[in-house]
Amino acid sequence: MTTSTGRPRPTVTDPNRLDDRSAMGLPAALVERLPHDLFARHADLLSRAPAELVDLCGDATADFARRYAAGTLLGLRGDPRIRPDDPDTVALPAAHCAIGLPEDQVQQVVDDWADVGVQESWIVKECPRHQIHFDAFRIMRYPVTNLEYRAFLADTGAEALPTSWEFGGYPLHRANHPVWTVRPQDADAYAGWLAARTGRHFRLPTEAEWEYAATGGRDRAYPWGDAFRPDHANTVEDGPLTTSPVGIYPAGRTPFGAEDMAGNVEEFVADDYRPYPGGAAVADDLTAAGSYRIARGGSFTRFGDLARCSRRHGWFDRKIYAIGFRLVEEVAA
Repeated sequence: MTTSTGRPRPTVTDPNRLDDRSAMGLPAALVERLPHDLFARHADLLSRAPAELVDLCGDATADFARRYAAGTLLGLRGDPRIRPDDPDTVALPAAHCAIGLPEDQVQQVVDDWADVGVQESWIVKECPRHQIHFDAFRIMRYPVTNLEYRAFLADTGAEALPTSWEFGGYPLHRANHPVWTVRPQDADAYAGWLAARTGRHFRLPTEAEWEYAATGGRDRAYPWGDAFRPDHANTVEDGPLTTSPVGIYPAGRTPFGAEDMAGNVEEFVADDYRPYPGGAAVADDLTAAGSYRIARGGSFTRFGDLARCSRRHGWFDRKIYAIGFRLVEEVAA
């Protein structure tokens, strides 16, 4: 069986029994999703002003490789979109809307993604669909980047190095990529640091807030609609097999304007796993170690099933669990 891009997916009963590369559906041979001479092909971008590069990153009509090159050059030159002390946020109005998955849709989701090993128990935890009231809030337009997380480490002296920073070294060439993998308590500490530093009410979103922000309060599977589109998000189907500069998948933007809420890296929220009201507790591989923090949104290492807005996931001790975070800001009533 193949994806909609024509690439083969592994047919497995349990992806956790596979090595990382096999679980990602990758062959043992070299795989290149971007040309090795990417910047030679787009040499004209070297002389472009940062504002022009920003516009190109958000141009859904531009070729992906060109958007990636533009975003990478922004990260090296200083990306004006990334402001550690004043992160760009988007507003979500107060609302009463539903989150979660109706029970009668579980089997369809399992069938749609059975070839990548999706199991019924993983999807059942999204049930039942239920109504939530939301006060108005703001959410970061982008996930927290390496540059922003570096500012936190430098200011606090915290010993909370991301495991994705090889040997603990700051990845200068990925300044505007989302940070991963950090522990949930480090994400909490970052939120507390930024709140104290700015005098603003920053915190991790609840998982309900995260889902509302991803769907725009609409009944849809992905930020853009119900059908998975591999060119709309950085997932393993069609992505570069690494994190990408934030905001270079404009077709995957949420209805309220947040970027990268599907793919790139998963995102920790404020809540530990517990069943939804009226739902049953689900024991699976993630509960083996006890309680775990929920993560949302899918990543560059995983298939599109994990990028579904209602998918509830978490960290497991494997490199392909690429998890970062973004913050919300409470606003005065």
